[in-house]
Amino acid sequence: MRRLRIEVDYHRCVGSSICVLTAPRTFALNEHGQSAVTDPEGDPAETVLEAAEGCPTMAITVFDADTGEQLFP
Repeated sequence: MRRLRIEVDYHRCVGSSICVLTAPRTFALNEHGQSAVTDPEGDPAETVLEAAEGCPTMAITVFDADTGEQLFP
């Protein structure tokens, strides 16, 4: 199982909640209505990548936690 490191750019995030709907065990909206990572291993890597790809403002960056390789975008 691939471990992920996920970053959310709060200058870009508009709180569309697509990530929360796609990967609800990984993302939640914070007190400001923006995406926050609650558990980077909550959903399968493929689901997290799908959530990042669905972000309308490209606010989510996903890395392989072990190698540092940027997986998205």
